[in-house]
Amino acid sequence: MDCVEVCPVDCFYEGENFLAINPDECIDCGVCEPECPVDAIKPDTEDEPDGKWLRINSDYAKVWPNITVKGEPPADRDDFERETGKFEK
Repeated sequence: MDCVEVCPVDCFYEGENFLAINPDECIDCGVCEPECPVDAIKPDTEDEPDGKWLRINSDYAKVWPNITVKGEPPADRDDFERETGKFEK
């Protein structure tokens, strides 16, 4: 969750099992990308052709609480760090 603390516009939102970035608030500065240990943050220009992750981030940022300080990552984070097919699950 180091990405949250470096964000200059506070565009991170916290859910039960991942963070969402509000694409309407993000200024695409890229500061958060190298802070993510699992390389989960990608520019929306690299999104899937159908824009599924962009939609997920946009939808959840509307209903999840905004966070501005680093919290505790889930205890089982290592179990899911390199898992593939997360969207389908």
